[in-house]
Amino acid sequence: MLNMQNISKVYRTESVETHALRDFSLHVEEGEFVSVTGPSGSGKTTFLNVAGLLEESSHGVYELDGQSVSSLSDAERSGLRNEKIGFIFQSFNLIPELDVFDNVDVPLRYRGFDSAERKKRIERVVEMVGLGSRQKHLPSQLSGGQQQRVAIARALAGDPRFLLADEPTGNLDSEMAESVMQLLESINNDGTTIIMVTHEPNLADRAKRNIFVRDGQIELAEPELKVATGS
Repeated sequence: MLNMQNISKVYRTESVETHALRDFSLHVEEGEFVSVTGPSGSGKTTFLNVAGLLEESSHGVYELDGQSVSSLSDAERSGLRNEKIGFIFQSFNLIPELDVFDNVDVPLRYRGFDSAERKKRIERVVEMVGLGSRQKHLPSQLSGGQQQRVAIARALAGDPRFLLADEPTGNLDSEMAESVMQLLESINNDGTTIIMVTHEPNLADRAKRNIFVRDGQIELAEPELKVATGS
């Protein structure tokens, strides 16, 4: 599904060179739920941006769903991103002037679906996230957890092959975070591949696999390290 080999990402200015990712290698199978943890500044967000085709790597090989993305044009990368990837952000990124229906509709319009197909997709995913009765509500009329559910519905409307979630519960209280995690687990159980960045160890442990990132590289998570060393 996702295969990165020796990915590096370097940001350069006139006087500073910053290595955000260093020989970063990761393979994610279809249907996995992978959590990504690590300290601030470790490269987690840069990894998500490269994985989501929002940024290009400086070096290395990246294959998405069996296709190498290194030589794609900007238009081809954009098309592949819109077709294959759904994004869920900590800040929800909803348009405040649009109701639930129209917020979910935005990426479908970019994909060029006709109105009947868009309506069918929107109603399906809004019902899936438990907001079928709130399609005409504005974001300001919803709780934080409900707004995140709208963001998840928007990500799912295009039937992506996998979801990239950047701190999807970061702005939520524990009860709302639990409901969002249950929804993500349900989506994953239905077959969607999920990669989730989180600072919460208890949420990371609910994924099927956890990777720990430090200084732009993957390290073994502590429980795996203990097993590997026999301690």
